[in-house]
Formats: sequence, C-alpha cells, structure tokens
Amino acid sequence: MLLFTSSTLLARGTYQEPKDFLREVFAGSPPEPETLWLTGDVKESVTAILGHRYNALRIRYWGQDRRTAWILEEIGKDQPITTGFVVNAGKLETVRVLIFRESRGWEVRHPFFTDQFTGATLTDRQQLDHNIDGISGATLSVRALENLARLALYLHTRTPYADDPP
Repeated sequence: MLLFTSSTLLARGTYQEPKDFLREVFAGSPPEPETLWLTGDVKESVTAILGHRYNALRIRYWGQDRRTAWILEEIGKDQPITTGFVVNAGKLETVRVLIFRESRGWEVRHPFFTDQFTGATLTDRQQLDHNIDGISGATLSVRALENLARLALYLHTRTPYADDPP
C-alpha cells in the first residue's frame, strides 16, 4: 500500500509553471495576453467540442505572428488537468501537461503521448485529423487532452493570428 500511495503522490503535481511554459514558447519574452470572449457561436462551438459548457466567460491567450499559446483546463476524472498548447499556422506545435491533479492517468504528461498531437489540425467536423493512441488506465485523461487539443485549434481560428481570422 505504501508503494501505491507514494507513486500516486508522485504522479500529481506541477510539472511546469504556466509562466515558464509561456517564456519557453516565446523565447523568454511572451507577448501581452489577449482575451477571447465565449459568446454566441463561439460559446456554442466550445460546448460542442467539450461536451459541456466551459466554466469561464473568456479565455486568455498569447499570440505572435501566426502562433497562439493557450493554457487550458479540463476535468480528467475528478480534477482539472492544466495543459499548455501552441498552435502555429493552424497546426498543433506543442502540447504539454503543466499541472496534473488526478490520482491516475498521469502518463499523459510524457512526450510519448503528447508528441502524437504534433502537426494535428481540426477537421470541418471539429475533430483531430489524426488518431491519438490511448493509454490503458488513463482513458479519461486521454479524452480530456484530446478535447483540449480540439479546443485550442478551434479557438486559434477565432483570433487575428489565424490564416483566415473571423
């Protein structure tokens, strides 16, 4: 029992502070944050992607050239998983689990899982254009990250940094 408890405690934690993620993504100098309001058709699309309402009225993001960075949260089983995303020219460039609070499913933080998202785009049906292999025992964490990846890609299209901004 002690081994299980200690491995569970090691799985939870902050792997990278959001501010450090942003510094890394923008070579030490992140731009000022911008705000995307979740109203009207944006709110409806976000709800459709996640399968539930997002519990905020606005989402902060950082943009430069054709890149946007997003720090988003989604519940795995019971607790939020904080994840950083970079979208570059409509494709996922980086996916990184920043803070993991669940007792299981922590394997989603490793590059063998997150690297699968690199280069993914969003289809017309708001799905990822390539398959993401799951992890046995981490189904809810995998689903949370897939939904957040779809969300980051969609939100990017609603910014002036997208190829075809709204």
